[in-house]
Amino acid sequence: MKHFATQPIEELIDQETTLFWLRRDLRLQDNAGLYHALKENKQVLPIFIFDSEILHYLEDKNDLRVQFIHQSLELVQKDLEEHGSSLLVFHGNPLDVFRAIRPKNVYTNHDYEPYAQQRDDAVARILSEKSIPFKTYKDHVIFEKSEVVKDDGKPYTVFTPFSKKWKAKLQPSDVKTYPTKEYLSHFKQTKPLRMPALQDIGFAASAFEFPARVVRQSIIEHYHEQRNFPGTEGTTRLSVHLRFGTVSIRQLVQVALKKNEAWLSELIWRDFYHMILWHFPQVKTKSFKPAYDKIAWRNNEQEFAAWCEGKTGYPIVDAGMRELNATGFMHNRVRMIVASFLTKHLLIDWRWGEAYFAKKLLDFDLAANNGGWQWAAGSGCDAAPYFRVFNPALQTDRFDPALKYVKKWVPEYGSPTYPQPIVEHKFARDRVLKVYKEALG
Repeated sequence: MKHFATQPIEELIDQETTLFWLRRDLRLQDNAGLYHALKENKQVLPIFIFDSEILHYLEDKNDLRVQFIHQSLELVQKDLEEHGSSLLVFHGNPLDVFRAIRPKNVYTNHDYEPYAQQRDDAVARILSEKSIPFKTYKDHVIFEKSEVVKDDGKPYTVFTPFSKKWKAKLQPSDVKTYPTKEYLSHFKQTKPLRMPALQDIGFAASAFEFPARVVRQSIIEHYHEQRNFPGTEGTTRLSVHLRFGTVSIRQLVQVALKKNEAWLSELIWRDFYHMILWHFPQVKTKSFKPAYDKIAWRNNEQEFAAWCEGKTGYPIVDAGMRELNATGFMHNRVRMIVASFLTKHLLIDWRWGEAYFAKKLLDFDLAANNGGWQWAAGSGCDAAPYFRVFNPALQTDRFDPALKYVKKWVPEYGSPTYPQPIVEHKFARDRVLKVYKEALG
């Protein structure tokens, strides 16, 4: 465990100091846990831990997500310095951090992923042994855990009724902004603390430009008309900001309620997948519908490599994979097409595709990524029926008719250097239907 301040840790964190632990909420404005920490205490020091238990598994030392977190923390640091405070950054196992310090109390916001729950339970035990309160709040979603359930108390597993109950339950207080600005004087006053460089935690920076942290009203107003066309700038590109909490979900729902029902629905899907992961943590490694774990996947490694590299001979699939590899982003319509292609055309286990996306997506979120992949494979809750197999050619004709998106990412399309299709569509469709039918009885 390492920290980057020049002062001894005992000077920075004494028994009068309240810590606010930033995680998936990298902002000071409209932050639930931070608001409560500031309202209830007068020496609040924000901290961030570059978690070695997570970073250890990132193979790419140019991982853009780490760079995004670092840039976002620099903005938080700048903000704090304007109020006479600072951000204290650690690198290591969070359990070691909390074993080594003795603050007055610790505040943070909920995280719903299985690893995060285990980590937070362990942190709570460590702090409890020292009689230090550990307080956590809902900030990342509008409704969590069992807040939207069926009348019998069981979780929804179909989106539409969940969405209806979600909307019926919503009150203005659920999307009200937390006014942290009222308590800025409650931050602990300290000279600026050193912010580590990416190299200090074993990563390297690149000249990548991240999507702007801007809520573009004009995009949202026309979202329902443009969202399915990858060659058009018709989506907000806010997913990475939502993932790391550099924008508030409450702020976005406020906009969605005024501007666009279809965009609101996408934000509700996000709550839905987090609720599913909370109630059914086994989906991390297993099919939501257990019968789908009986499917005899082909798992051809050469075909998987061609899919990863965008060399399948199906231009819309290849465009999507190349966009992902180059930018860490993929248009949502194309995500469905490439996932369907991997699982249905190539009969490769959805877990292989999910893991590849987890490595590459800037906005990687376990709940949404898992939900999307299981939807495409047919194995998830409220999934497309297994016999629905996207035809990439028809999807292209419908959603990229002028080939604007294809030509941007597959410039050699139509030339002799572009590969022939890796598999013929009708053959692949007949094969997957046979294999799925055999597995599912």
